[in-house]
Amino acid sequence: MAKLIFFLAVQILLLSVVSSTRDDGENFARTIDRKLLGLRRKEKLTHFKVYWHDMISGPNPTSIIIQPPVKKYSTTYFGGISMIDNALTAKVSRNSTLIGKAQGFYAGAAQKELGLIMAMNFVFKIGKYNGSTITILGRNSAMSEVREMPIVGGSGLFRFARGYVEARTKWTRNLDATVEYSCYVLHY
Repeated sequence: MAKLIFFLAVQILLLSVVSSTRDDGENFARTIDRKLLGLRRKEKLTHFKVYWHDMISGPNPTSIIIQPPVKKYSTTYFGGISMIDNALTAKVSRNSTLIGKAQGFYAGAAQKELGLIMAMNFVFKIGKYNGSTITILGRNSAMSEVREMPIVGGSGLFRFARGYVEARTKWTRNLDATVEYSCYVLHY
């Protein structure tokens, strides 16, 4: 009788091991300790200001139209898509210190006004943030004095980032623009 109980106990144990290692689609996620990812430290709030230079004109544009807007909506840019690799500088002047690049795209998403969807990474190139990024994804009502867009993530020192940016247009000429981005980033 003891052998039978032992045999059944071993069978139940083996069955539970086999069923827990099955790839049935239910075991794809697990809870892990935050400390394994270096999340022991207290979250920080970092503020920085950069100037975004969207250059459409000239011999070396940093913003190119990859899909023109629907003709009917050409004044609102609806349906248009532009890919960007814009300079981020420390001051309004394009010739000031290069902090990094804004890489991504914007697209016309509103039919009756200039309303853009912005999807871009700020890729930092200098100092302690060199190689780190923040990701901005949101609506830009380009004709408003101040526009707010969310920071939805980041990498490097901005891993697990969240926050928001405020955009203010500082200068425009021939569809070129310089926009001040005031960024508020929560990160570890």
